[in-house]
Amino acid sequence: EVQLVESGGGLVQPGGSLRLSCAASGFIFSISAMSWVRQAPGKGLESVSTITPGGGTGGGTTTYAASVKGRFTISRDNAKNTLYLQMNSLKLDDTAVYYCVKGQTRGQGTQVTVSS
Repeated sequence: EVQLVESGGGLVQPGGSLRLSCAASGFIFSISAMSWVRQAPGKGLESVSTITPGGGTGGGTTTYAASVKGRFTISRDNAKNTLYLQMNSLKLDDTAVYYCVKGQTRGQGTQVTVSS
């Protein structure tokens, strides 16, 4: 059974940083493309970033939504079966529940609130 458990969310001021983690189990993480998506209050799901399997612990090709490019960095540690999302220069509009995604499965999400 695929299990994805996100952590690292919280309350942060505009301009601050957070690092989200996603602990994965129940599948072969190292050969799986992984993604982060988010859902802001009253809005639909938005794709944030994707990373291909890559080799070793370094991860593969990454893509980003235009709204986060240059501020967010997706990475993975295949040895630890863990996906990360480093979020810098956070803005009010980044407030959302962030989900780790593998195929059609996503975790329970972690809340990120950007507020002054």
